[in-house]
Amino acid sequence: MISFWHRLIQLVAPQACIVCGARLAVGEEVVCTACNLHLPRTFFAANATDNLMARRFWGRIPVERAAALFYYEAGSEVSRIIHELKYRDHPEVGVAMGRMTAEELAPTGFFEGIDLIVPVPLAPKRRRQRGYNQSEELAKGVAEVTGLAVAADAVARVVATETQTHKTLRQRMENVEGAFRLTGKVDLQGRHVLVVDDVVTSGATVCACVEAMMPSGGLKVSVLSLGVVR
Repeated sequence: MISFWHRLIQLVAPQACIVCGARLAVGEEVVCTACNLHLPRTFFAANATDNLMARRFWGRIPVERAAALFYYEAGSEVSRIIHELKYRDHPEVGVAMGRMTAEELAPTGFFEGIDLIVPVPLAPKRRRQRGYNQSEELAKGVAEVTGLAVAADAVARVVATETQTHKTLRQRMENVEGAFRLTGKVDLQGRHVLVVDDVVTSGATVCACVEAMMPSGGLKVSVLSLGVVR
């Protein structure tokens, strides 16, 4: 149910769709209904064990399930959403998109058996510059829908890596090797962890993050992202 205060805020300070710029109607968040209908959904959750994203991790890390809500392409509408989230100081975009992702995937059973969410961490310097971790904001939205706990301090990023944008697969893997470590603040032994990232390209960052968690015995891992590069 849309609260009175939410309606009042939208009337006093109406927000715009971050894709087309049109005024959002009451009940719409971040993206208007018209734009939302045209965003390129992957529908990976229909077969979360064997899809383009899941296969990206085969032979690298053991993954139970993997899914992304949208296909990502530079300059696309989805990239505009990611850009607003990461570079325009809009953490609320991550929470809203996390909720949308969870609401669409929940009916498929994607979250069944998962114990907690681990967002891919940022290096401390980058987090200070941005003010938040975009993956953690997405995880918060997923948590609101699923009721799962977010263990943002389970893994730490100990190396401030270079951007992955123009690197080859091998360079991406080398760039993030040893970039993460377990903090010991959260007991992951025997747990089924959902690793959340904003965009999966080669999967190198997620792999490095999961490899840091593997010393926890009996660990199961699934992966969820907002976008995935074809």
